[in-house]
Amino acid sequence: MSRAFVNEDQAAAQAEQPVERQISAQPNYVTPQGFAELQAKVALLHSQHTEQNDRGDAADKQRVAELERDLRYFTQRLHSAQVVTAATSTDKVQIGSRVTFADEQDRQHSVQLVGEDQADAARGLINWASPLGRALLGAQPGDEVLWQRPAGNQLIEIIRIEPA
Repeated sequence: MSRAFVNEDQAAAQAEQPVERQISAQPNYVTPQGFAELQAKVALLHSQHTEQNDRGDAADKQRVAELERDLRYFTQRLHSAQVVTAATSTDKVQIGSRVTFADEQDRQHSVQLVGEDQADAARGLINWASPLGRALLGAQPGDEVLWQRPAGNQLIEIIRIEPA
């Protein structure tokens, strides 16, 4: 067999391996809710992996590889998690705080600062290390902070801070 065919076989085998999830260099601060969600995610992945392995030869090998990749990622995130105490301050934005702010058009927005794995912009859950999260972190009601966005910087005013 020619060497070219061997390389194609190896390339095909490598193509079936899912791309590894990159671990963030940021500290893994999580809210108590985010920590519970990470625990649940790892438990679900373990269950799904066991289910696939119990199928023996009938197991979906691509699915097993994806589950193993996700287990490596979320297990590492669970072990590196630094649970922050529940935000109780209404005077200063902390991880876990719900913040209402006004943009330059006086439209009000409400977001909660959470850990990276818990972030979901559609639900108003913003990663504390994102540009918006960094702008809000440490601010107080009445402060104007600069939100450095790819679409252009915007000055926003902190209206209200609510504990988690």
